[in-house]
Amino acid sequence: MFSIESATHTAPPDLGRANRILVVEDEELIREMVVLALEDEGYRVTVAEDGTTALGLIRDTERSADQFPFDAIVLDIMLPQVNGLDLCRLLRHQGNPVPILILSAKGSETDRVLGLEVGADDYLTKPFSMRELIARCRALLRRHRLETATQPIVLQFGDLALYPQECRVLARGEQVNLSPKEFRLLELFMGSPRRVWSREQLLDRVWGVDFVGDSKTVDVHIRWLREKIERDPSTPEYIITVRGFGYRLG
Repeated sequence: MFSIESATHTAPPDLGRANRILVVEDEELIREMVVLALEDEGYRVTVAEDGTTALGLIRDTERSADQFPFDAIVLDIMLPQVNGLDLCRLLRHQGNPVPILILSAKGSETDRVLGLEVGADDYLTKPFSMRELIARCRALLRRHRLETATQPIVLQFGDLALYPQECRVLARGEQVNLSPKEFRLLELFMGSPRRVWSREQLLDRVWGVDFVGDSKTVDVHIRWLREKIERDPSTPEYIITVRGFGYRLG
């Protein structure tokens, strides 16, 4: 069915940390060989044996993580329950740009065009060699990294948008002028939505461990921040007080 020759170790994974790859393949032998080849190259691999499991992984991790937890997806088309094309369509419909490499025994031009048109970035026909699989994964990750590097970083939560590189904040499309401490507080909250921060933690992260003063300084800056970003500061929808613990976003 495919060549099990190992990939040559000509380069490490593309990023400083190990790239995270989701492998969705129902054929056990192919799945195991793909996982071994990717792990041998230093990638962190998560496995799904069918489309429903993959869909559950994607939905669960989107609810629990600040960012999509996979850097690439290796996706078989012919899957039980939910097929690979439908998974690909769903991700693209949600605006998810994660690189997708389709694996398929269907190698006709029509099949390849269909896979690319529904949103896949590359298409590899079975049988294939592990060396080629690794090379294509590297290329996808490298291209995706170059594309995202040219895009401005933005943190988004509801109607709030924060641009760390530009020190700029938009609330409901309108620019908001924040002080440096207010900006840093909001950046910290938006970087970890729904995480509860104690006053002491906020003082350490925003004011620094050498700060000498009252923890009520945090409350004052939170009040000022609410006055600038909330529709009704007395009934905040963004910066929420968690009594007895501290504050969180959302």
